[in-house]
Amino acid sequence: MKFQGSAALNLDAKGRIAIPTRYREALALAANGLLILTTHPHRCLVLYPEPAWEPIRDKILAASSLNPRSAMIKRLLVGNAREEEMDAAGRLLIAPELRSFAQLEKEVRLVGQGSHFEIWSDAGWQAQQEMYLSLSGDESLPRDLEDLAL
Repeated sequence: MKFQGSAALNLDAKGRIAIPTRYREALALAANGLLILTTHPHRCLVLYPEPAWEPIRDKILAASSLNPRSAMIKRLLVGNAREEEMDAAGRLLIAPELRSFAQLEKEVRLVGQGSHFEIWSDAGWQAQQEMYLSLSGDESLPRDLEDLAL
């Protein structure tokens, strides 16, 4: 399954989000029951089914620990990665340190990114949207999207 779309969610008092019904079964199947939740350099969280995370983790771990930038990425992505499971009600617990990193409060956004989801604070998501809109007059696309037609 390719995860796409965005959902506005609320963190409950215990720091859990309810995965929307439309994603639950596909996410559980893709994950074999095990999800990986970790930090992202853009100050959001990323949620991967464990099989989709494995090749990413392995590529990150193969990078040199002596290179300061590679070491930083290892610490951020692999060092903060947590194995999680949805509970019987389809809720996912987000650890306090991850909530703090992404500045998650009551309102959050779950954003499909194909193989995984991003989890944003509502304020962070709104800031991303405003940033995208401010770039709309910029005619240049990233190299890997130059031939995109909508």
